[in-house]
Amino acid sequence: MITSILLWTAMSQDGGYTEKLPKNLVEFEMVRLPDSAALGVEGLWAMKTEVTFDLFEIWFLRSDLTEHEEVTGVDASSRPSKPYGAIFIGHAMKGTPAICVTHESAVLFAAWLSQKTGKHYRLPTVAEWDYLARAGAEKDPSPIEDYAWIWANADDAIQRVGKLEPNAWGIHDCLGNVAEWAESPDGPVVCGGSFRDKAVSFQSREKQTPAWSEADPQDPKSRWWLSNGQHVGFRLVRSQK
Repeated sequence: MITSILLWTAMSQDGGYTEKLPKNLVEFEMVRLPDSAALGVEGLWAMKTEVTFDLFEIWFLRSDLTEHEEVTGVDASSRPSKPYGAIFIGHAMKGTPAICVTHESAVLFAAWLSQKTGKHYRLPTVAEWDYLARAGAEKDPSPIEDYAWIWANADDAIQRVGKLEPNAWGIHDCLGNVAEWAESPDGPVVCGGSFRDKAVSFQSREKQTPAWSEADPQDPKSRWWLSNGQHVGFRLVRSQK
């Protein structure tokens, strides 16, 4: 049984809200997407920023569990093992996106957050990601460096979320910083490009390759972490069931 750590939700007039995790002093904001019925979804929200390391580590470090739950091994099989030590070197963690996250990790994190909150969090479909990222725009934003951390302005590292200009719906970092997992009919892809790219666009898509786990010393490779996936993160959406 999972004990809830989310004590309150602050709602805004536009239907967005802030969910706060007081025990860990972590919160995240959700933006209500207008006209989501066009996607075949009645009621859709998107995270204002990519999932941060601060939020993600509550799950993988099991810091939400009571002492009894830790001793009895609650959720042990559905949470990541400790990451290979070198994968975060050169990247700040606090306030930055969770990185090196496999698709499976992102899916199970969403399931954990859903259980904690009683809300239906999940990865977006590619169509939903495109919708939330564009916010009604037909063209990529310009100048791109005002909206996206890319090779030209990111100093070869992930950056703190929410520092650059948001899109028209107030959502940050859809392009650049880290590429974000999304579900497609042909299997999961990452969207939007990352800090490693010289150019990013709404059309940026990439499938996982063996190179993303090349430095992983384990055999088989970790199901939780991408040893060379410092450019890979994710953002969740919430839909009404």
